[in-house]
Amino acid sequence: MKKYKILLIALLPILFVTFSCDEDKDLLAELEAQNPLPEPVTGDAGSLSLTKYVAIGNSTTAGFMDGALYSDGQQQSIPALLAQQFQIEGVGGGVFQQPDINSANGFSGVDGEGNPLGRLVLSLSQQRPVPTPGELPSAFSGDKAALNNFSVPGMRIVDVNDPGLVSNGLYARFASNPGTSTVLGDALAASPTFFTYWLGNNDILGYAAGGGADESLITSQADFQNALATSLGGLVQSGAQGVVMTLPPLVLLPYFRAVPYNAIALDTDQASQLNSAFTSFNLALVGLNQLSQSGLVPGLVVTADDVAQRTVQYTAGPNPILMQDDALTDYSRPGGEFDIMLGAGFITPAQRAALDPFGQSRPATADDLPTLIAASSLGSQVGGNPQALLGISVPAPDNLILSASEVQTVVGTRATYNATIAGVVAQLNQASGGAITLVDVQPAFVDLFGLSPALASFLIDPSSGANPFLASMGQAAAAAADGQLGIEVQGVNLRPDFAPNGVFSTDGIHPNPRGNAIIANIIIDALNASKDANIPSINVLALRSVITTN
Repeated sequence: MKKYKILLIALLPILFVTFSCDEDKDLLAELEAQNPLPEPVTGDAGSLSLTKYVAIGNSTTAGFMDGALYSDGQQQSIPALLAQQFQIEGVGGGVFQQPDINSANGFSGVDGEGNPLGRLVLSLSQQRPVPTPGELPSAFSGDKAALNNFSVPGMRIVDVNDPGLVSNGLYARFASNPGTSTVLGDALAASPTFFTYWLGNNDILGYAAGGGADESLITSQADFQNALATSLGGLVQSGAQGVVMTLPPLVLLPYFRAVPYNAIALDTDQASQLNSAFTSFNLALVGLNQLSQSGLVPGLVVTADDVAQRTVQYTAGPNPILMQDDALTDYSRPGGEFDIMLGAGFITPAQRAALDPFGQSRPATADDLPTLIAASSLGSQVGGNPQALLGISVPAPDNLILSASEVQTVVGTRATYNATIAGVVAQLNQASGGAITLVDVQPAFVDLFGLSPALASFLIDPSSGANPFLASMGQAAAAAADGQLGIEVQGVNLRPDFAPNGVFSTDGIHPNPRGNAIIANIIIDALNASKDANIPSINVLALRSVITTN
């Protein structure tokens, strides 16, 4: 289009010289008819009032991406993108203010010398995310009373009405009265006419991202429901209409998919050396099975399946990570299986001591999900010993891998939360005449990740239809699942990763701007369908994906 315009301008002097005035007018009219100027974009809010829009959420709606909260990410947050569409002529949206972090790179941690690190960028040469120089967060210097986005990275649903959230510096920096105020109170003080509410991910994500090592990070269903009902009830009672979103299937995120379970690559010599080193361990497992079958030790049960599950056998090529699994019986516990072998004279004290690190170890399977942070630890020396390699000769700790049983915990807990969200919204809508639009993001996620209909249905509804809310969600997810990896936008396939054509940022959890736009469009589509609105969609491909560096 740009080249065409330049050519047209170059031709204009010739046209004025060659043709008469009438001919010139006719030609210009013809050119204008062939190349009409685009009509101004307009919209309609339908039954919505969008004059005062507030957003309540966690890191995803705060604009956190690439492992940090930084200015460009905030400017392309889901609420900011929605607010831009709400401000289109005819839609009636008002000004939308966010607590700008005023930092180009933000803060993601510190390096070994204590220097602040910023957002991650994708290194094309190293094929991995690398940090940028960062800046420590500063207090918000703008007008706190004029804010619209009250999203806080790290906030759980049980934190939304808790003054103690001030311990989170990213809330303290813009809290109206730190130590006394709450996110819910600040949002209500803004007198919203419309809200978006997306909380609950962090009530299970902290457990999942930590490899399932700390069950205290899971919010109980009772606490979840109480916090949800309190906060949504307050918003609806204020007279505002709004959107509440379901929680996506977290175990599909690149954070849990970027590192394969069989990430240990070995050559023939390395595999042979490791197999020699594990001979005694494997023989000990066989001995336990034989002792169990003999009946000489009452209560000792070690089956052939137990032996097969724990046996370590390496081959040339990719191999499973050797991992710790706290769901296994701990053979190293005092009086446990290894001590029984010692007492029966099957092993020596020295051999018993050598077995100690492997009481709950096993090779990973495809049902286990290593976390993204495992990539920087696997294969590293433990205690400076070149023979003690993490995930190879020493089991990777629980916090680096979400085991199969822990995956089930995440899937089941998130499903329970979604059923709770749907139930609370239904109750409030019955009392308010439909103030809340429930937006289910799960179908888009199962489509993006290329799930089969059967897997999509099970992942979204592990109750297998026992819960009516989950049954409905599972059916919608199955209908959207096409088994094709990626999601097509304007003829372009966008992938479920943090590659240049992906929709996630380099931290593997949060969407990049294109991913945010896709989610915002899901919200817009739901509002257009339920509120007789005509809010224009966002041009997804006009936004960037990840930032790369050589």
